[in-house]
This record gives sequence, C-alpha cells and structure tokens, in this order.
Amino acid sequence: MSSTAPIGVFDSGLGGISVARQIAHDMPDEKVLYFGDSANAPYGTKTPQQVRDLSFAIVEQFVKQGVKAVVIACNTATSAAADALRDTYDIPIIGMEPALKVACDRGHGHRQRVIVAATPLTLRERKFAKLMDRFKADHTIFPEPCPGLVDIVEHGQLDDHDTVMRTLHHYFGNYDLPTIDSVVLGCTHFVFYRDYFRELLPDTAAIIDGNEGTVRHLHVVLESLGKLAPEGAEGGVTIANSDTSPRTAELASYLLHRN
Repeated sequence: MSSTAPIGVFDSGLGGISVARQIAHDMPDEKVLYFGDSANAPYGTKTPQQVRDLSFAIVEQFVKQGVKAVVIACNTATSAAADALRDTYDIPIIGMEPALKVACDRGHGHRQRVIVAATPLTLRERKFAKLMDRFKADHTIFPEPCPGLVDIVEHGQLDDHDTVMRTLHHYFGNYDLPTIDSVVLGCTHFVFYRDYFRELLPDTAAIIDGNEGTVRHLHVVLESLGKLAPEGAEGGVTIANSDTSPRTAELASYLLHRN
C-alpha cells in the first residue's frame, strides 16, 4: 500500500472532526477520509454489539477505499470495537481512550481530583473500568456521563451560549469546582466545548483531551511502517456522513474550519 494512501477517520457523528482537524494540523501531508455516522448517533447510548456492528460496516468501506490506517475518533467505538477490529484487519487501527493518565500525571505524585466527562457507554465499558482501576487508589476520579453535550454538537447548537452553559451547569453544577484539578474530555465531541469549559472552571483546573496524543501515536505507527506521506504531498480532509442532508454537510464543514 502506498504511503500516499489516505487515513480513514470515523466517529458516531461530528465530534471526530476535532480529530481530523488535529491530523490536518499536525500531519498536513496526509489525506484524511472522514466518516461521521450521524444517522445512527449517538453511539454512547447504544449497546456494545450495536456499536461493533456499525463500526465494522464503516471500516469495511474504508478498506475498500484503500486506507493505510484507521483512527477510531470515538471513545465509545474504541471501547466497544477496537480489539475486534484489530483482530479482523491487518492495517493499523488507532483507538482513543479518556486521557486520564495525563490528568493524573499532572500532580507529580500529589493526589489529583479529576472529572472524566464522557458518554454513558464509554464510562460503563470494561475498558474504562480497567483504566480507572490504574489510578483510583492514588487519585479521586469522578466519571460524569454527558450525553446532552453530544446532542448539542449534532444539532448545530454549539454557538448557543445559553443552551451550552445551562447544559454544562446541569452536569457539573453539583461539583465543588474550585477543588477540581482537571476535567478530561473523554469524547471527541466535547473538544469543541473547550472555551465553554474554560468559562465554567477555575483558572487552576486543566482541560485535557486525547486528540494530540492520538495523532502523535498515529504518526509514530505510520513512521515505523514507512507509511508516512512524503513531505509536500497534497493532504487534506474529505468528509462524508451517513446523514446526507445539506444541513449536516454544512455543519461538518463549519466544525472543520471553526476557530
């Protein structure tokens, strides 16, 4: 497979565009084929088997398009499907998980109080339980399911300040926020809320997502296989979606180019 072959990136909807943007920024020579499954969103309230079935259908299409790697730009789909996909396909399958280690390591040995914002399925899955088990003895971790934040992105309400802040207060209003050291954005949709979280949280709290780390890992994997696109190659992001409405296409383009 040629090093100029595209990278497939998929998500339950539009959130994974935040990962496609990160790839375009950090690896500008790479071609990215992005697929959002907005017709079946959200994944976070589905059963693991439903998410696996949807993920396999998407990756099968990517393989037919000749991708050299797949990034599962969705913590929920990673939890439910990554291992099974790796067992089936012989191309790199890069998954995502909440960046809890990054949050805990910030304390340099001091106990951290960390909120993990994610979808209900991500927080219910065994993969997250194992991740949390690694850190909960030395740190205080609060899993917070936030399905409404996915809906706001999918419905194009991200610029509705009142709706966003009301929803954030609904999920986070019961926490003693000045005592929180960091919030982990454990869903790619939530990366689009970074400025809102900054408004909600004290300046001392960090806002952490896994996008940069995921793209760094992708770079390392492709480099080790000799599959990085040559410098100066024509990169870019091509977006497709299972919801073929003009509104979804406009929203996807807006999110790709949003400051």
